[in-house]
Amino acid sequence: MFQSLSEKLTGALDKLRRKGALSEADIDAAMREVRIALLEADVALPVVKDFIKSLKEKAVGEEIIHSVSPAQMVIKLVQDHLTELLGDEHQALNLTATPPAVILMVGLQGSGKTTTTGKLAKRLKERDNKKVMVASLDVYRPAAQQQLATVAAQAGVHALPIVPEQKPETITKRALEQARREGMDVLLLDTAGRLQIDAVLMDELQQVKKLAQPIETLLVADALTGQAAVEIAKGFHEQIDITGIILTRIDGDGRGGAALSMRHVTGQPIKFMGAGEKLDALEAFHPERIASRILDMGDIVSLVEKAAGQVDEKAAEDMMARMKSGRFDFNDMLSQMQQLKKMGGLGSMMGFLPGIGKLKDQLAGAVPDDMLKQTEAIILSMTKKERQFPKLLNASRRKRIATGAGTDVQAVNKVVKQHQQMEKMMKKMKKFGQKGGMPKELEGLDPNSMSKADMMKLMKRLS
Repeated sequence: MFQSLSEKLTGALDKLRRKGALSEADIDAAMREVRIALLEADVALPVVKDFIKSLKEKAVGEEIIHSVSPAQMVIKLVQDHLTELLGDEHQALNLTATPPAVILMVGLQGSGKTTTTGKLAKRLKERDNKKVMVASLDVYRPAAQQQLATVAAQAGVHALPIVPEQKPETITKRALEQARREGMDVLLLDTAGRLQIDAVLMDELQQVKKLAQPIETLLVADALTGQAAVEIAKGFHEQIDITGIILTRIDGDGRGGAALSMRHVTGQPIKFMGAGEKLDALEAFHPERIASRILDMGDIVSLVEKAAGQVDEKAAEDMMARMKSGRFDFNDMLSQMQQLKKMGGLGSMMGFLPGIGKLKDQLAGAVPDDMLKQTEAIILSMTKKERQFPKLLNASRRKRIATGAGTDVQAVNKVVKQHQQMEKMMKKMKKFGQKGGMPKELEGLDPNSMSKADMMKLMKRLS
């Protein structure tokens, strides 16, 4: 998401970076390009007007034009305004209610409510250690209730048993009673998709909300909606008073205007964004991090969090122990490949790195994810003994492995060479540890308590 907006904005701001001093005309030209970038990204016109007006008022001030680095000041202003437009800071779910805390999921048909309900339930169970129940109030779409039951089983959460021909209000009462009886912490109510202009269905939704008294009412919205997102968000908020937004299919939209528009129009935070059908593909929405991604400044914090969520802690500890001893065989290499795949592959990770937007064309295909699959196939074609003792790989063995992996000997040679290079690096790490152990600067370090200035100082001392 935001790929198109990112390209246009970084292009406009790069022009400012090349200028030593800025005139008001330079800033006017930059503001025009920012305006065009926002409009082309499907951001609603009223939102664009407010954004540019506020930005320009600050950008043309004397302190900007005559500052030491005016271009950097303008870029910082754009980043701050984007962060403000997206919601300033991450708003977590509010679960401070007498159990069960009820969360009402609403939105258009086809926006991904049922899958998102499963994703949120899984997240609450695994990350927040909550006892979760889900219930489907969708009595209109064929097999909708069965779909949620299937998703709940995959997520490992409780699902309200289906009773045919019950109305949404009756299902709501039954869900509340059973959730209280079984000591649930959270109850997720997955409602039927409806248009905000459908008076009958919106009235039904209001009745359900009165019965359920949800602590959170979340609008599940498709990021591909574009300009229509404004009217959808506005309609739902005016009629049922939403408390937050979950954006779905962010991987399918390169523009991202829906995110900027919906937050501005409703005044309610975007709490999560989903990419893909997998139940773990739900990411907390952090405005400041998203603003950094849009401006190609990277998002290392989210990358680290993503890694922490996907990497097996025990496997990582075992790997570190082997690295410290200087051992690194093909089993270790295979483990690294598989962890990388869990995180979405190289393509997914590169989106979090600063400055990668400008290099994406050059990097396209440089290290394709297909190469990871090929490397994995080659290693899996080895015997257990060959993986453990790489020096056994003579010419005949390499030929057999190539045949088993459906590739050629040259590809096998490349993997062997990669392993040799990684093994050399591990041995160097072992020597470093034997000589001096951990540097004093890193002993007892708590990265969460460090300021950015302290972190920069530390990096300089270690370099």
